[in-house]
Amino acid sequence: MIVVENIKKSFAQQSVLKGVSAEFYPGQCNLVIGTSGAGKTVFLKSLVGLHKPDSGNILYSDRKFNALKAKEQKSLRQEMGMLFQGNALFDSMTVEENIRFPLDMFTSKSEDEKRSRVTECLQKVNLTGAGKKYPGEISGGMMKRVGIARAIVMEPKYLFCDEPNSGLDPKTALVIDELIRELTIENNMTTVINTHDMNSVMGIGDKVTFLHKGLKHWEGSKNDILSSDNKELTDFIFASDFLKQLRNKANL
Repeated sequence: MIVVENIKKSFAQQSVLKGVSAEFYPGQCNLVIGTSGAGKTVFLKSLVGLHKPDSGNILYSDRKFNALKAKEQKSLRQEMGMLFQGNALFDSMTVEENIRFPLDMFTSKSEDEKRSRVTECLQKVNLTGAGKKYPGEISGGMMKRVGIARAIVMEPKYLFCDEPNSGLDPKTALVIDELIRELTIENNMTTVINTHDMNSVMGIGDKVTFLHKGLKHWEGSKNDILSSDNKELTDFIFASDFLKQLRNKANL
């Protein structure tokens, strides 16, 4: 479980997060949505320690992240997996080597243990047989699955995904969403996902947090969205005619 208590973050004279509080639970896909400039990226980077909040607290199972010593923070980060928007794969490494990289960096596992874990992760993301290929030899959807495999190879308690469907066609995006959801439930991870993809919101949004101008304006489930009277949220969510029709049907 992650508890966020009134975090604020500014850069120079610009206030980006103005006091955001939230709770994210294990075994759920916790989606963070909002327009560009709402503070989503800064919020996610604050959760994983890439930004230090100016004030407020971030707790991981009652451990106050910003109060931990450097060594303790490093240990906590090893419980986190991160799926980057641009995948961040090493072009000079094979799929297997990319997935194995965190094990080489942060563990003292034997060669057999590493090999076994990489094979297991390849199977989980349906990439058996692609381990010897390089990122330039596989599709965008496959690269995203490699990124997921690398994010879970350390068996994290917490999984963070930044725009996981960016650049993917709608069909592949659905596959990635379902894969993230399956892994979240199977491993009881606390998964936090930044997204603009409303298909993701309506498909896997166990809990949805809506940021607007650096503040949390709304939170609830994907089903609650359809009946929300929050103007900023509805303006954002129902920008497409398809979702407007869904909402109208729900209100009949």
